[in-house]
Amino acid sequence: MADSPWRIHGLSVEGYRHRRTGTPCQDACTYTASASVSVLAVADGAGSRPHSDQGALHAVELAAEHFRRRAAAASGCPPGEEVHELLADAFDDVSKIFLDTYGSTAPDYATTLTVVVLTPGWLGHLSVGDGFVVVRAGTEDGERQFHLLPQPPAVSEYSNETVFLTSPDAPRRLRTDCVADPRVDGVLLSTDGLAQAALSVSGGPPQPNTSFVEAVLGSLDTPGPVTDKAHESLAALLRSDRLTSLNADDKTLLRAVRAVTP
Repeated sequence: MADSPWRIHGLSVEGYRHRRTGTPCQDACTYTASASVSVLAVADGAGSRPHSDQGALHAVELAAEHFRRRAAAASGCPPGEEVHELLADAFDDVSKIFLDTYGSTAPDYATTLTVVVLTPGWLGHLSVGDGFVVVRAGTEDGERQFHLLPQPPAVSEYSNETVFLTSPDAPRRLRTDCVADPRVDGVLLSTDGLAQAALSVSGGPPQPNTSFVEAVLGSLDTPGPVTDKAHESLAALLRSDRLTSLNADDKTLLRAVRAVTP
C-alpha cells in the first residue's frame, strides 16, 4: 500500500438476521493495491445457498488476483473498448476457476460480484448481480459531486431476483464501464445491504445519498494509515440500529480515496 495513490479500507459485517441466528456473514470484500493498479471487490453470497459465504470470499479473492493481473499486463491501455474487453476477460478467468473448483456443486456457492479497477488513466467497473458503486468526482458550486455507476439491468421488471457468478446467463448479464475522469478521487463499493442508506430513490432512478457517501469517504481523507479506531467506527456504523432498521441483511462497505496525485 505504501506506493499506492489510493488509501483503501473496508469490511463486511453480519446483518441483524444472521446475528440473531448465529449464521456466518455471507458478504465478503477484499482489495489489492500497487503504484500502478488497485483492485477492489465485493460479493454477496446467496442467502438460500448452503456455502454462499465461502463462495463470496473465494470470488473476491479470485477477482483481486485476476483483475490485477489482466490490468497490469495491459499497462498503458487507453480508456475505451479495450478496457471493457479486459474486464470481461478477467471475469471469464474468475468464472472458469470458480466453476471448475466446485463442479456440479457450484450453485451451492452462488454469489454476486462487483469489481473496480483503478489505474492512472481510467477506472474500470464490472458487476454481476445487485452490488453498486458510487464515485466522488469534482465539485459544482463548491460542493462535492457523487455519481452512481450504472448497474446491471434487473432480471425482469416484475422480479427482485438477481444474477450470480454461477448463473448460466451471467456472461450475458455483466455490466462493464470505463470512466476516464481525472477528477475521480473517491470510490465506494457495496452490496445491496447498504442500498437504502447509500442510495436515494424519490420517484426516479437511484441516486447517491450525498450525506451518507460524503461522510464515509470523507472520514478516510485524513492522511496516514487507517487506524484501529477508524476500523471499529466503521464496524459500529454498519451494525448500528439506524442502518439495521433500513435493512437487516449483511452489509459491506469498501472505500478508496486518492491519497496522492499519481
